[in-house]
Amino acid sequence: MKKSKRGIDKKVGSPPGTLIYTGDKNEEFEITVIDYNASGYRKIKIKDVDECESFKDPSTVTWIDVVGLHRVDAIEKIGKTYNLHPLVLEDILNIHQRAKIEYFEDYIFIVLKMLTYDDKSHEIESEQISMVLGDGFVFTFQERISDIFDPIRDRIENDKGAIRKRGADYLLHALIDIIVDHYYVILEKLGEEIESLESAVITNPSHDTVQAIHKFKSNLISMRRSAWPLREVLSQLSKGDSRLITEALLYFRDVYDHTIQAIDTVEMFRDMASSLLDIYLSSISNKTNEIMKVLTIIATIFIPLTLIAGIYGMNFKYMPELEWRYGYPMVLIVMFVIGIGMVVYFKRKGWM
Repeated sequence: MKKSKRGIDKKVGSPPGTLIYTGDKNEEFEITVIDYNASGYRKIKIKDVDECESFKDPSTVTWIDVVGLHRVDAIEKIGKTYNLHPLVLEDILNIHQRAKIEYFEDYIFIVLKMLTYDDKSHEIESEQISMVLGDGFVFTFQERISDIFDPIRDRIENDKGAIRKRGADYLLHALIDIIVDHYYVILEKLGEEIESLESAVITNPSHDTVQAIHKFKSNLISMRRSAWPLREVLSQLSKGDSRLITEALLYFRDVYDHTIQAIDTVEMFRDMASSLLDIYLSSISNKTNEIMKVLTIIATIFIPLTLIAGIYGMNFKYMPELEWRYGYPMVLIVMFVIGIGMVVYFKRKGWM
């Protein structure tokens, strides 16, 4: 899985709550606010965090999407505006977190991994997504601009489905659900990849095939590392232990089931990948055995021919056949007959 580890060493020795971004710095930074209810909708891009104060309306649901975690000052200001614990802000900026959920008195903090598949390198790339669910609002924190949430924005803007008629917990469910759905897109690509690997292992096993299998297994490990902790997060959300989760309780259980299915598929692919390595080793062994069989047959045919050639190559003075006029062609004929006879014998035995 592609993910830089640079920057994490900056946190070594720092006291808890120290705000340090551990990812790669980029120039992208924007805050998009989508505020809606059953009767209205508005989308605004803001430049100052202070503008978020105007959206604290209990009659609407507010989705604040923050892109660009390198702006530590902005993240810190958001934390002060919405009374987020310093340890929460620290986890938002530390992009090497394991998927988890933490309950606070006024909000729920969630960390999970968004996965994408690079069709050129055939590798899975990961991005940490942090979410905060509060009374009537949802925060999402991303490292870079992504289009994965565009279907949610479209549903809100065009009033598709029930999202405009439900609360912030339903919005949180929709965001997590689309991330889990994207896991299935990746699994479909991995399924196509393993089919091609199976064909390559059986028809033409090579060193490149082994490398492709190892890369495939590495992708599965990455998916497993992301999906298993997410299962725990959704298990907690589906229990309804927080007053902030009301309308979407059943929907979280549905997403939990989808996550279990994704994990089962990953485990199945892992077993298939292990089997592919066994098939590869068997194919290579069979190929080597076929080569050795051909070489053995050739060597066996030439053993008696070499014996005859060796006898008549000793050049002793008193060898009656050496003075015979037809000795040379007769020896060639005998050698030819012996060779053909052995080939016929091997074929009858099924050795060729």
